[in-house]
Amino acid sequence: MAQKCDLCGKGPQFGNNISHAHNTTRRRWNVNLQPVKAQVNGASKRMRVCTSCIKTGKVVKG
Repeated sequence: MAQKCDLCGKGPQFGNNISHAHNTTRRRWNVNLQPVKAQVNGASKRMRVCTSCIKTGKVVKG
């Protein structure tokens, strides 16, 4: 399953791990997704939504 918010479409960001010896390896920062039952068109639907959407009130729980 993709690490992507169902509401805003936010996905993972990519960057580097940097060791003390400055060796770099690729890594990714995943989005903090939470399963939520939300009201969509009058019906409740299970969605995977990022916490920033929950905080700002973009999702109506129900």
